[in-house]
Amino acid sequence: MINKKWPVLGAALALSLTLGACSGDEKSEGSGDGNEEVTLNFWSFGATNYEELAKAYEEENPNVTIKVKASETAEHHDALFTSLSAGSGAPDIAMLEVDQFDRFKEAQGSFENLYDLGAKDVQDQYLEWKWNAGENSEGDFLFGLPTDIGPKALYYRTDVFEAAGLPTDPSEVEALINSPEAFKEAGEKVLAETGKPFVDSIEMAFRAYLDASEQTYLNPEGELLITEGDNDVKKAYDYAVELNEAGVVGEFDMWSPEWANAVNNGEFAVELGAGWLKGWMEGNAPDAVGKWKVATLPTEFAANWGGSYLAIPNETDHAQEAYDFAEWLVSAENQLESFQSKGLFPSSPTVYEMDEFKSNEDEFFGGQVTSSVFAEAAQDIDAAVYKGVKYFPVNNEILTALKNVQNGADPEKEWDEAVKRAQDLVNR
Repeated sequence: MINKKWPVLGAALALSLTLGACSGDEKSEGSGDGNEEVTLNFWSFGATNYEELAKAYEEENPNVTIKVKASETAEHHDALFTSLSAGSGAPDIAMLEVDQFDRFKEAQGSFENLYDLGAKDVQDQYLEWKWNAGENSEGDFLFGLPTDIGPKALYYRTDVFEAAGLPTDPSEVEALINSPEAFKEAGEKVLAETGKPFVDSIEMAFRAYLDASEQTYLNPEGELLITEGDNDVKKAYDYAVELNEAGVVGEFDMWSPEWANAVNNGEFAVELGAGWLKGWMEGNAPDAVGKWKVATLPTEFAANWGGSYLAIPNETDHAQEAYDFAEWLVSAENQLESFQSKGLFPSSPTVYEMDEFKSNEDEFFGGQVTSSVFAEAAQDIDAAVYKGVKYFPVNNEILTALKNVQNGADPEKEWDEAVKRAQDLVNR
C-alpha cells in the first residue's frame, strides 16, 4: 500500500528508549491445544481484502476472533505510534507501510521477533530483498512478514507515443527506452512532435534514479550522506534538472486534481509508477481505457515504491496466535486473493507462476497482462533502500529545491541551500 502524503511522526529514537521496558512482559505463546478462545485486534490501512480473509480464517479456526480496524494510512501510523509510546492500547497485529518502517524499527523493544515464532520456516517463500528489509541491521530480528510490494514500471500513453512516432508495443518500448539517455531522447521526440511533456513532474523525474539508489539521505547512524562529493541523491537531482532543461518535464504533481485530469486526458506521456497505480487508474480515469500500457523500466531505474509488513507489538497476550494468522494471511494463495480483489502486488514469487496470475488480462490496459511486467520488475530489484527516521523532511527540502529550479532558480545554488537546510534538520 502507498499513501499520498506523510506526516512526521516524531522522535522515534525517544520512542525506542521509552518502550524498552515493555519487552519483559509475560504473555501467552499460544493456546497449545487450539481450544482457547482468542480475540486478535488487527490494525490495517488502505484498501485491502483483509476483512474478508479474516472471516475465512475464523471459519477455519472457530476459537479465534479477529477484529479488523481499517484506517487512513497517516491516521493508522499516528495511532500506532501513540499507543506504543504510551505502552498500552496497541493491537495484536499491525500493518507497517514500508516508507514508515525505519521509524518504527527504532522501537525494536516494542515488537515481537517473528523469528522466535516460526518465521524462518517460510522465509524462502518471499522475495529476498523484501524479506531482508523486514529485519534489523544485524539480521537476527524480524519485525514483520511481507505483504504487498510496489515494483515500478513505465506507464505510457499509447496515443501520445503514436502521435510522436514512437512504438506502442510493450516489447518495442522496452527495447527503445532501455537507458536513462534513451528515456530523455524519447521525451525530446514527444515534446517536438506533440508539444506535450514526457514525464508528469520534476519529482517523478527525480525519483527515476532516487528510488533505485543504494543509498539516499541517511545511514543507520542518522548521519547525512549528501554533504560532500558525489552521491546517489545528487545524481538523481542532476538528472531531473537535465530533463527539466530539455523541456520534457511537466508540472502535474501526483494526486493533484490537475494530475488526475492529465492522466485521464493524456496531457503527458509517461508515469514512472508502481504496481498499485494501475488500480487507481482503473477507478479514476474513465476516458483513458485502452490508452495506457506498461513496460519495464531501464535497469538503472528498477526500484520498489510502496508495500507493507505485518508486525506484532509485544503488548499482545497472544503472540503465537497472532503470528499464525499473519503467516496464513500472507501465504501465496492469500496474496493471490489480495491481488485479484484489491490489486495488492504479491511479494511471494510463487504467485507469479500461478495460472490465475499469469492470465490476468487488464481491460484498462487494452487487455495487456500487466502482472507479468511488474513480476519481472520485482525480480530486478536488488535491495530495499534504507530511509531512516528523518527521510521525509530531508526529502522535502530537496523537492523544494527542484521546484525552485523549475521556476527558474540556479540548480547548484538550490542544491547547496537544500543540503544546508537538511543538515540543520538532522542536527536537531
